[in-house]
Amino acid sequence: MRILITGGAGFIGSHLCDRFLSEGHSVTAIDNLITGSTRNIQHLAGRDDFTFIKHNVSEYIFVEGNVDAVLHFASPASPSQTAPTGYLQLPIQTLKVGALGTLNALGVAKAKNAKFILASTSEVYGDPLEHPQKESYWGHVDPIGPRSVYDEAKRFAEALTMAYHRTHNVNTRIVRIFNTYGPRMQLDDGRVVPNFVGQALRHEPLTVYGDGSQTRSFCFVTDLVDGIARLLNSDEHDPTNIGNPNEISILEFAKAINLITDNPAGIKIVASGRTQGDPQQRKPDISKAKRVLNWEPKVKLDDGLQKTIEYFAKMV
Repeated sequence: MRILITGGAGFIGSHLCDRFLSEGHSVTAIDNLITGSTRNIQHLAGRDDFTFIKHNVSEYIFVEGNVDAVLHFASPASPSQTAPTGYLQLPIQTLKVGALGTLNALGVAKAKNAKFILASTSEVYGDPLEHPQKESYWGHVDPIGPRSVYDEAKRFAEALTMAYHRTHNVNTRIVRIFNTYGPRMQLDDGRVVPNFVGQALRHEPLTVYGDGSQTRSFCFVTDLVDGIARLLNSDEHDPTNIGNPNEISILEFAKAINLITDNPAGIKIVASGRTQGDPQQRKPDISKAKRVLNWEPKVKLDDGLQKTIEYFAKMV
């Protein structure tokens, strides 16, 4: 197949490029490099089966020739209040790529009669009242809070994707991605894994906001990519959760990273540092992915963290 990946120079997008190239497909990556980096795809330069186009997908997308699949993964994704590429710092761009970017990517899929995958997010569930979250849950989302620029962009993108499927019979899929980590994350993107690992490698205390009881479920990037590849090859059109259901508190997670990195500086609790709308619990129900895709995560947290820490150690 020829596969078009928006956000192809990003953290997840670049791993998708690797996966599909390894399977013998050709890949065209589109990215405006606001949150992505050519560093993530430099090892692919010069390959006949790989093309990179620098372009903002919120503007019209033109691609010559046939396209068999479009994977729309372009969007800021960090909820950090300080990271320069987080969606709180790029609110208009985040809304535009969720709306106009999705519209343009769907337009390519419609014109080329291609499969389409939307990268959605567990953030569509908001601060959930259901735990764990299954795909049938409609969510508990603040539509005008600071985080709404990301949450509502993705919720609109899901609605638009389903409208194209129902109205134009576009062969669509929606993946709801839960917390994912691994090599090629940006060290300064403000999310908890690079924050903690960067602090640990600098032998600084790990900053835990709130009391640390809030939970997350961390999926290693290769497991996520495998789930996405399986979803592309399936006939499932409704949203599908992909993530790791092994829940851990942020405080426990910080202790694990300090242990692996042998960081003597410990942990610093900042009681008032959580962002408005930060969910207290986040854990996917992946029973659908197990049933429909025969997928579940394989990489243990300690193994994934070791690979991630080795990557970041070269950057600190």
